[in-house]
Amino acid sequence: MSIVGKIALVTGAGTGIGKGVAIELARRGVMVAIHYNQSDVGALHTKQMIDDFGGSSMIVQANISQKDEIERMVSNTAGHYGGIDILVNNAALQLNYGFFEHDESSFDRMMNINLKGYWQCIQAVVPYMKEKHFGRIINMSSVHSKRPTDFDAVYSMTKGGIRMLGRESAIELARYGITVNTIEPGAVDVGKQSARESKPIMSAEDVAKHKKTTRSLHDKFPLGRVGRPLDVAQLVCFIASDESEFMTGSAIRLDGGSMLL
Repeated sequence: MSIVGKIALVTGAGTGIGKGVAIELARRGVMVAIHYNQSDVGALHTKQMIDDFGGSSMIVQANISQKDEIERMVSNTAGHYGGIDILVNNAALQLNYGFFEHDESSFDRMMNINLKGYWQCIQAVVPYMKEKHFGRIINMSSVHSKRPTDFDAVYSMTKGGIRMLGRESAIELARYGITVNTIEPGAVDVGKQSARESKPIMSAEDVAKHKKTTRSLHDKFPLGRVGRPLDVAQLVCFIASDESEFMTGSAIRLDGGSMLL
């Protein structure tokens, strides 16, 4: 796919899905800015993996709930690489609080990161994309933008908001050659990780072991397993390519068929 030489900013790329996306984009010839807020160890590991196969990457730190930090992050990325072609809005907070456990502070934290942060990241990158009359904005939502959770109502609210943000911004930005699409992953195995440590994309050996222990998952996942960061990353690479130029405002469910059961 035609993404070689493109410039991408991936938020939350020190852990989980973001890590997998950053590595796969770089493996396919994209220059990648690896964003992190607290997971500096994870970001360094992401960069090391990219360096190991000769890819191009840089690390940028920012709290994406703060507009000035977002603008600094975007400016540093564009200054280093000469622009931004692809934004992957991935960084998110998931507290898993019950309905009555949330208070005004936790509500605001989740909204400021998961929704306002996405909106402000889009605003910050658009001027660079308009210069080239080209841009790919990919927002990471969740199947819980459609299906309620049983673990965090506010998390679900932010994911539903991301879905509509994608639709509205797709309309607004189409005139500039910028597409906006949303990915809605189901369960994704990112390994056990803390805020400062992360597990890389599963190796072939890991996948083989994983398959042996997940046959019972057919009850919840028709394909017999949960997702992997690489599953999401491969979809990101297609959406980021020239081949997807007629697709915008879409929300793509990527859940191994779990929503069907």
